[in-house]
This record gives sequence, structure tokens and C-alpha cells, in this order.
Amino acid sequence: MSDITIPGGKIRSFVERVENLDTEIQELTEQKKEVFSEAKGEGFDVKILKEIIKLRKQDQDERDERESLLDLYMRAMENAPAEKEAKAA
Repeated sequence: MSDITIPGGKIRSFVERVENLDTEIQELTEQKKEVFSEAKGEGFDVKILKEIIKLRKQDQDERDERESLLDLYMRAMENAPAEKEAKAA
């Protein structure tokens, strides 16, 4: 057998820190749900609020590129000839 010593106290410290962070994340998630619930109660569309939050995380160049691609794809789709429906097997 080898004489390797495993620092159990150090391991416990890391595990407990992660567990505490998980608890904090869970509490923050609950608070976030409450805010969205409050907004919904005041008549706001939660999906739109989430989209705004997502957009605000992007920089302006990233948003512009995404909007340009979306516009390009939509135009290409609208200008494409309609394909015949697939025949039933």
C-alpha cells in the first residue's frame, strides 16, 4: 500500500462551497421566477421580456449580424418557388 494522504478536510471544503453555490443559484432562480410572475401579473408578455434580456446580452454587432441573417433568410424563403407537396406513400 502507498502512503498517500488524501486531504479530506480540503475535499469537504470544496464540496460544501459548491453545495452552498447550488443553494444560492436555486434561490436566485426562484427570485427570477417571482419577478417574471409579477411582470405577467401586470400584463407584460414574459416571452418578450426574456427575448429583450437575451438581446441585451449581445453586443450591437452581434445583434445586427443576427438581424441581417434573419432578414436574408426570410426574403430567400419568401422568394423561393413553392415546392409541390410530397406524395403520400
